[in-house]
Amino acid sequence: NNIRVLWATVNRISRTGKEIGPEQRVSVMTGLKSLTLWSAYQHFEEKTKGSLEVGKLADMIILSENPLTVDPMAIAEIEVLSTIKEGKVVFTKK
Repeated sequence: NNIRVLWATVNRISRTGKEIGPEQRVSVMTGLKSLTLWSAYQHFEEKTKGSLEVGKLADMIILSENPLTVDPMAIAEIEVLSTIKEGKVVFTKK
């Protein structure tokens, strides 16, 4: 669950509620980049994935809230409403 990974990366709190390495917290934007741009780069896929640009695959999700504007502790509550893969809707929450 990448939303949960983002939450843990930003807040540095385990599923059990234990704070782990608070000095290693990152901003939400940095967490999002690590799951998108930087992940594509790590897998040598930055020419086709990682950002929304003409010529790329257009893989994206539609979220119930904007992770950049909610309280960082509320990120884990954000829901995926729709998933788009290669420009086609492959999931829509009912």
